[in-house]
Amino acid sequence: MKANFLLLFFLLFYSCGNEKNVQPNVVLIYLDDLGYGDVSSYELGTLETPNIDKIANGGIRFTNGYASSATCSPSRYALMTGTYPWRNKRAKIITGGNLIIDESEMTLPKMFKSLGYETGVVGKWHLGLGKGGPVDYNSLIKPGPNEVGFDHSYIMADTQDRVPTVYIENGNVVNLDPNDPIEINFGNDDYGLPSGTKNPELLTMKWHHGHNKAIVNGVPRIGYMKGGEKAKWSDIDMADEFINKAKEYLDTVKDKPFFLFYSLQQPHVPRTPHPRFEGTSGMGPRGDVIKEADWCIGEMYDYLEENGILENTIIIISSDNGPVLNDGYYDDAVEKLGDHTPAGNLRGGKYSLYEAGTRVPFITYWKGKIKPQVSDEVVTQIDFLNSFSSLLGSDTKSKDGVDLSSVFFENSGKGRNELVIEATSRTAFRQNNWVMIPPYNLPATNPRVNIELGNSKDYLLFNLDEDISQQNDLSKSNPEKLNEMIARYDEILGNNKKKAEKLELE
Repeated sequence: MKANFLLLFFLLFYSCGNEKNVQPNVVLIYLDDLGYGDVSSYELGTLETPNIDKIANGGIRFTNGYASSATCSPSRYALMTGTYPWRNKRAKIITGGNLIIDESEMTLPKMFKSLGYETGVVGKWHLGLGKGGPVDYNSLIKPGPNEVGFDHSYIMADTQDRVPTVYIENGNVVNLDPNDPIEINFGNDDYGLPSGTKNPELLTMKWHHGHNKAIVNGVPRIGYMKGGEKAKWSDIDMADEFINKAKEYLDTVKDKPFFLFYSLQQPHVPRTPHPRFEGTSGMGPRGDVIKEADWCIGEMYDYLEENGILENTIIIISSDNGPVLNDGYYDDAVEKLGDHTPAGNLRGGKYSLYEAGTRVPFITYWKGKIKPQVSDEVVTQIDFLNSFSSLLGSDTKSKDGVDLSSVFFENSGKGRNELVIEATSRTAFRQNNWVMIPPYNLPATNPRVNIELGNSKDYLLFNLDEDISQQNDLSKSNPEKLNEMIARYDEILGNNKKKAEKLELE
């Protein structure tokens, strides 16, 4: 009954303004390691992002928008499934690993497909590929994006700093020469080829930690790779490649309702801006690739507008976790930062339980339907599945998602009142404006990335209304609130509490 009513609503709603699609298209733009202060419309940093700002200023800019985790693979799992990543022991940072989404799980693209949508993903995947062992990149790779709901996929498997440095389209490596098969190894076997440790003279980018094995385009990577020479990507052309492939895909589906997951690689390392963006930020490669990403988002916006589908398209912009400067390479991210504050006024960053680990830029846009505003409501990427399901009249629900469709798309309603956040096997709890971090007897800071991790031998308690930068621990002065939050946190996690693992960066 609800589905029929909402379908009738959409038919009436669009009859005057759009005859092509009854259902709104959705473009979900997901950046990688973009911080809360990296978007200029948040007015916390000095970097300019005019194209993102245009969308933010025309939609809802959320000041309390969260990824589920302070690292990428778990956040992407939660976004796709509407389930907390700490419920899935495989939802960890992937390095050449298998698919962490079970093929039987409900996913965001599956929900859209059930309603007649075309579904596509272009860009970074990093949710694993295959099952039951090492991935064979020389044959059809499955399961992958196509097996969990996407009709079309054009991806890189993991991250730009990991092998294999190739694109994969619908399960097949692009431009692979069968006479030059790909071999991958993340152990000690380097196939006798040049590496970052053995051949520093071949590098155009110096490694700081971990990224010192296979050399591709002068950049040392995580892991060793042999073969696949014709299939290797050009790092400096990656942004152009992904936006062009996204447009090509939309060309084939724009006359139908579609869901596109446009997953940018920026500003994750290695930061390799196209030469036309070099020096444009004044902040070195990290700032330059954010300028590049902003251009890509402008290209997507212009495409939708030029093809007459902008007004019938919901655009969402967010990031998989908070910022990091030195994440494995020497690229002047620290030295040329200047007055810019990637984390804004938040403490921590990527890998951290403090706010900067998971509070990220979060924007929803629907031209003519959403009234521009700034919202302080607490929202999360976990809630996309339930919210779109409700908006479109589906009965599909996820395990941990909340229906925030009115908050996201209607300028009304209330956000979440509680949320469990995660960072590399550790969890914390937000309830209204309070945050509780349990004790973790682990290093307080990771020296490789110089980020405070939120680890303490004692409980930590913060009131974000009064102390958004989390400088004043109130656990001793407000034991009643602390105990109340511990009890609720324990109730939510149940038997899912895990032994915290020390952060080991490659």
